[in-house]
Amino acid sequence: MSNIAFNIAKGRAVELHSRVVNNDPANAAIVVVLLNVTGDQDAALKDADTLAAVLALANVAEITNSGYARKVLTDADLSDFTTDDTNDRNVIDTGDLTFSGIAAGDAITDVLFCYDSDTTGGTDANIVPLTLHDFAATPDGNDIVIQVSDYLRSA
Repeated sequence: MSNIAFNIAKGRAVELHSRVVNNDPANAAIVVVLLNVTGDQDAALKDADTLAAVLALANVAEITNSGYARKVLTDADLSDFTTDDTNDRNVIDTGDLTFSGIAAGDAITDVLFCYDSDTTGGTDANIVPLTLHDFAATPDGNDIVIQVSDYLRSA
């Protein structure tokens, strides 16, 4: 489950995820970004409306290690949400995410899931942050496997 749900995505995240799953629009994707966040930035992060705004915050940076690239999850990589009537919520999960060969450098403190409506022409200013998860790792050239159980739970 997420540590932070961004204000801009509250009430919309399930719909945005489902748009990717349904390939509507065709170039939509969930983008996974690895961050190095120092200090308590939760209040400021929640208010960021775009990936560009997240990365503009003091003490928040995308890692820049050699071998790192954002993960772009398309309809082929995702399953639609599951409705959990027992707990009165919708649940969205992803499989394990493997980042291969990230060299030493910036430490990873968080994993950010975002929605991009057009992976072919958009910029970070067009990408909507959905959820942020604590994840501590020190890259050393080996694979980093991220297991986020239920990257989104929507009540």
